[in-house]
Amino acid sequence: MAATIYLHWAATAYTWVRSGLYHSIIRGDGQVQRLHSYAVDLPAHTWRRNSNAIALSCACMGGRPDPWTIPPTPMQLEALCQEAAAVARSWGWDAGAITIQRLMTHAEAAANRDGRQPHDNYGPVIWGGTGERWDLLQLEKGGPPTGGEQLRQRVRQILRGEAGAAGATGASGAEMAPDPEPLQFVRSSVIQARGEPLATAIDEHGSSWALAAELLERYGLAFEWDGQRRRIIVGALDVVPLFREDAVQASVGWPLVEITLQQALAPVILRGILREGRAWCRVLEFAEEFGISASFDPFALAERRGG
Repeated sequence: MAATIYLHWAATAYTWVRSGLYHSIIRGDGQVQRLHSYAVDLPAHTWRRNSNAIALSCACMGGRPDPWTIPPTPMQLEALCQEAAAVARSWGWDAGAITIQRLMTHAEAAANRDGRQPHDNYGPVIWGGTGERWDLLQLEKGGPPTGGEQLRQRVRQILRGEAGAAGATGASGAEMAPDPEPLQFVRSSVIQARGEPLATAIDEHGSSWALAAELLERYGLAFEWDGQRRRIIVGALDVVPLFREDAVQASVGWPLVEITLQQALAPVILRGILREGRAWCRVLEFAEEFGISASFDPFALAERRGG
């Protein structure tokens, strides 16, 4: 089956996050929580369409009895389109490639609107289905049943570089913010890590960043760099992802890099950036994810807790 991006809503509250179901979940405030590497297939997000596919989901539409009491927010929809566009770029797609065959909502997939017809129609009733799935059929209560095409049009705008155009609007009609300026790095520094100096870079907010490879080597963690997918695969067996709410977002303005565990579903430990042609990550986040003791004033890393 051709590579496809599927767009969902989770039928939950805005803060819901759970691994195993979707590759990324977008919270109500627009924060993207990357849970699994886009390089792996997940088993059960879109019936009979899980191979060679990526699932992005908005945490929303969980209102009871009216799902529209928790509708998709403008921030969610914009983040959903930005993330879909980032995936499209990584696959070499341009705006002209964004068709229903390559990017579709779960409502459209359930109703076989792309013409593949691999299953019975369990999509919206207005499309002859059973109504089991209607994710993103509409982007607002009472809106037109054209959510999929509205989202595709927004992704095309982003890929054409129109995201920051004055007066540009997103899929729900909300005015978009301009493209973010890249995070600035203001000075170099050195900290102690396992008793040895480690070169770092300090960003405009005072956070310390270091080369991911140097951190992994310092702590004897086996890893492999996958340049095509911009990810570092780590072979540690004693790490459990924290899925932090403050994970690095695309708004950092640099190409993102992910560090994943070498497991079947490739859970994402953390995200960093590609700067000066190399992968960097926040030092304190790295320490917290890998169970490394840290002290402050001065900032230093000690050993991994538990050995």
